[in-house]
Amino acid sequence: MAWSFRGRVQLGGLLLSFLGWVCSCVTTILPQWKTLNLELNEMETWIMGLWEACVNQEEVGMVCKGFESFLSLPQELQVSRILMVASHGLGLLGLLLSGCGSECFQFHRIHWIFKRRLCLLGGSLEASASATTLFPVSWVAYATIRDFWDDSIPEIVPRWEFGDALYLGWAAGIFLALGGLILIFSVCLGKEDVPSPWMAHPTAPPSCTLPEEFDGSFHLTPRPMNLLI
Repeated sequence: MAWSFRGRVQLGGLLLSFLGWVCSCVTTILPQWKTLNLELNEMETWIMGLWEACVNQEEVGMVCKGFESFLSLPQELQVSRILMVASHGLGLLGLLLSGCGSECFQFHRIHWIFKRRLCLLGGSLEASASATTLFPVSWVAYATIRDFWDDSIPEIVPRWEFGDALYLGWAAGIFLALGGLILIFSVCLGKEDVPSPWMAHPTAPPSCTLPEEFDGSFHLTPRPMNLLI
């Protein structure tokens, strides 16, 4: 049951899209969007995410507290919350549509033109999910760099730096973009829909014959081999 080249391309695009969607969800949950190391107390590290801020102490461990007000957050974190949640919805919907439009999902009632349109729409949604993931991650990174090199802040004041979640978010955006582009590219492969081996069916039903008599007075006549349907 070997798949066609287009089917293998679609499967690769689906896997990349799914990997990017999972990484995007993990990025949203992780609190390591920003890190702050205090020079006066090296045993204490502060981290900040979209939903909570945590302090990690060697003796006590990590203690986290959620943000009580959405409006009190910096603007980049407010927008990042909305866009990251929108990215999850777009990515999941794109996976469902492109999965139904790929050769992995076989249903004889769905026309091949409609399946291509589903795959094209799913790939476009994955590309949109990539944009809504890369934009907030890059904006938070830009705001961190801007505050780090702000001359108006005294040098003795600790500065926020990049957290590990930002790198994971960039990887998620790249995976989503690659998966979406591959799914869109797969629509352009081939001009005709080649049925999968397990969906192929003969043009004529098999002849109904019995090797033995059913009873003494009734026999089944074999169907002529040259009969065309």
